[in-house]
Amino acid sequence: MRELTFFTYPSCTSCRKTKKWLHNNAVEYEERHLFRETPSYDEILGLLSLTTEGLDELLATRSQTFKNLGKDIDELSLSEVIKMIIDDPKLLRRPIVTDGKQLVVGYNPDALKSIAKKGLYKLSS
Repeated sequence: MRELTFFTYPSCTSCRKTKKWLHNNAVEYEERHLFRETPSYDEILGLLSLTTEGLDELLATRSQTFKNLGKDIDELSLSEVIKMIIDDPKLLRRPIVTDGKQLVVGYNPDALKSIAKKGLYKLSS
């Protein structure tokens, strides 16, 4: 059984919906507070490797934090962008759920169902 990691922020509505879905469907996971336990450089690279849209899939481009950057992400190196994410994890969309082979960004019950079925997770007590 693979470990499912749920990067969350408790006041985020989509995060609360995802957590409720995981509990209601008896899915076991490791919960990580996105701002207290920010993903490492290597973890962010791993998440990026699972995306279909690259940075666009992970970055919260409509957030005020992103708009306040005043930088063109396309002009920065990947290393620079990852460092910015580590310095300010509010730049990430949330929640993020992964088993290391698949990735679900945002509240998406169909994608959650797919990742849960493939991993055969059971709720821990």
